[in-house]
Amino acid sequence: MRQCLTSPEGGYYTATQQGRDQFGQRGDFVTSPEISQMFGELVGIWIVAEWMAQGRKTSGVELIEVGPGRGTLMDDVLRSIRNFQSLSSSIEAVYLVEASPSLREAQRKLLCGDEPIKEIQDGFRSLSKYSNIPVIWYEDIRFLPRGEEKSPFIVAHEFFDALPIHIFQSVPPSQPSTSSTTPLAVSSSSRTSFVPQWRELVVSPTPPDSTHSTLGTPSSQRSSNTPPDFQLTPAKASTPNSLVLPESSARYKALKAQAGSVVEISPEGRSYAAEFARRIGGGSTAEEHKAKPSGAALILDYGPLSTIPVNSLRGIRSHQQVSPFSSPGHVDISADVDFVALADAALEASPGVEVYGPVEQGYFLQTMGIRKRAEQLVAGVPERDEEKRKRLESGWKRLIDRGGAGMGKIYKAMAIVPLSGGKRRPVGFGGDLL
Repeated sequence: MRQCLTSPEGGYYTATQQGRDQFGQRGDFVTSPEISQMFGELVGIWIVAEWMAQGRKTSGVELIEVGPGRGTLMDDVLRSIRNFQSLSSSIEAVYLVEASPSLREAQRKLLCGDEPIKEIQDGFRSLSKYSNIPVIWYEDIRFLPRGEEKSPFIVAHEFFDALPIHIFQSVPPSQPSTSSTTPLAVSSSSRTSFVPQWRELVVSPTPPDSTHSTLGTPSSQRSSNTPPDFQLTPAKASTPNSLVLPESSARYKALKAQAGSVVEISPEGRSYAAEFARRIGGGSTAEEHKAKPSGAALILDYGPLSTIPVNSLRGIRSHQQVSPFSSPGHVDISADVDFVALADAALEASPGVEVYGPVEQGYFLQTMGIRKRAEQLVAGVPERDEEKRKRLESGWKRLIDRGGAGMGKIYKAMAIVPLSGGKRRPVGFGGDLL
């Protein structure tokens, strides 16, 4: 997944191909910020509410977005926040974690207008068209400054679904074996196993003359697509990953005894969630110490509320689901997010945070007031512009709709906030605006 999506040479997001755009109706998929400005505006209001609830800090506030796409979400966030001058003036910088040079340029044009971009140590810098707030780009969140005085407000929208996953399947006790054809196999396969074992699913070539039927290709991926050249198959023996990753959580180990059980695990996802938590609540090292936790993280993505994702690896091209192994570098690849794993990672990483959610996106946006905001926008549209009025109406309703074409149920929201012992729930997750 990492190579296909972010390789400097031909990666889906990092390739510099003239006229290429992954987002929107002309691209491969549409995201919530592209559907309606209200999505980003309400994310901005959520940040304002958290900042107010935490005492309205007057300095050291950081706005951070990981995987910012074309910059549409952050543009709407900043436009909302500029209406709250006391917060806007306390923002130290906007930090964008972005690996793609072409997307970084698109973000600069949208957020900074004609302001030039300058190379700095480990990144790039420009000025926002909103209040001249510095906009700074890094390829890795670890390059961002940290400190006790920092209050990072982090947004991760459709970011975790693009992080690489490992897939494991539980297999019944094995029979004695003398050899293995899997290069990564751990050399213990000559011993008979009397208990179920985890086997990693690895990418392997499909047999010659394979068809969709013989490969068991889902019907949604068969239309106008030739059978892929690669498939997932269980490793012949244990791999280093299969001996460690599915043994790292009681949730996974509980499924091991059930032969055929499948789990998807994203170590990078857990790492990012832990990094968010340490920046907000402090960590165990002296460098990560934080006497008073501050800031917050809002994660918006798709995946189950509480179960472990299974069989969710997918490819998307031209708004159609295709095999993730077709046309590498030209197909978006993603997998469902394990929100419980992210929450566990955050809580393990920092004693100064607590986690709320996930909740359905529809619930989150309605709690944040999307209906009232829609009414305001529609009321401001001249009656003769019926097309714009319909576009506004259909946009916000799609964001909260729980039906097949809607995003209100499949997408979820989760928050990482400073520890309060459950005394203060964030808005959108059962709390109230102050």
